[in-house]
Amino acid sequence: MKSISIIGAGPAGIEAASILAKQGVDVTIFEKSSSPMKNVADKAYLFPNFAAANDIVEAMNKKLMLPGITQQNDTDIVGLTREGQRGWKLTDSQGNSYYTDMVLLATGYTPFDAHRKEELGYSIYGGVVTSIEMERMIRYNQVANTMMEKPRRVVFLQCVGSRDEKSGNHYCSKVCCVTAVKQAIEIKKQLPDTETFIFYMDLRMWGQHFEEMYRMSQQEYGVRYVRGRISEASGTFDGRVQIKAEDTLMGMPLKMTTDLLVLMVGMEASAGTRCLAQAAGICGEYGFAQSIDPHLKDCQTTQEGLFVCGTCKRPMSINDAVNDARAAALAIIDEIK
Repeated sequence: MKSISIIGAGPAGIEAASILAKQGVDVTIFEKSSSPMKNVADKAYLFPNFAAANDIVEAMNKKLMLPGITQQNDTDIVGLTREGQRGWKLTDSQGNSYYTDMVLLATGYTPFDAHRKEELGYSIYGGVVTSIEMERMIRYNQVANTMMEKPRRVVFLQCVGSRDEKSGNHYCSKVCCVTAVKQAIEIKKQLPDTETFIFYMDLRMWGQHFEEMYRMSQQEYGVRYVRGRISEASGTFDGRVQIKAEDTLMGMPLKMTTDLLVLMVGMEASAGTRCLAQAAGICGEYGFAQSIDPHLKDCQTTQEGLFVCGTCKRPMSINDAVNDARAAALAIIDEIK
């Protein structure tokens, strides 16, 4: 039986490992962090059904307990080369080498660094936070302004680091729109008197039940939507944030003061994805890993025995990544047979 190594213990890597293990394949899964599911562990609830993220993490972690799966946490794979008949050589940051017949790259994504949008004041003004930080606030019921008081108003700004010439990312990150809707609803559940606004270019409700969430946010929770871009954020004497924007529906400039400005940061290829995709010769646009074909061979690459799945290829929801991992596992099984 061929040996399989999976790099990345997120939803995609774990799902693929579980399917392969159930087929009697021995799998080693490498994770650079001390524990798996890092990108999900700090989330509160997941769209569109508001499932508790903890429940998903626990369910995925149970899959790692299957016989045939070997976990190697705290192992940062930084090298990936083809070694002829020996298959693939993986090298970690400590200089250790591992040999395997096949590799599945599931190295995931990293959130866009909001410091790169200086005009929005992230880390300059205390009331400017990212969607990642807001998710933690919601999870621990700690949505508060800089004075640790209940905010009177929260403003969300879409497309920070996505669909943006300045940042160099022309693509849509797919999940930001629906995440803002979900977070706005969660804030209203915890703090019914807080005003919530979402500034958007256009709303992209990609999945089933997403449009229904958007409607519910307005009709049941009073979330307000403004089509327009925020051009600048600045601090006020009382610790709030003043934003300058344009309402592109009305064709008018506007100013607004808010307790919290939430930057909906998009997905970028992780450092691990960029490094390993480059090393293996499968680096595509924006540093993501490149498959052979997005239609029929989306988990295969031009390199023999090297497969890809999940957000190392492009932005995806958790649901998308898990389904993509299942496709990758089947492609590997087919190759083994």
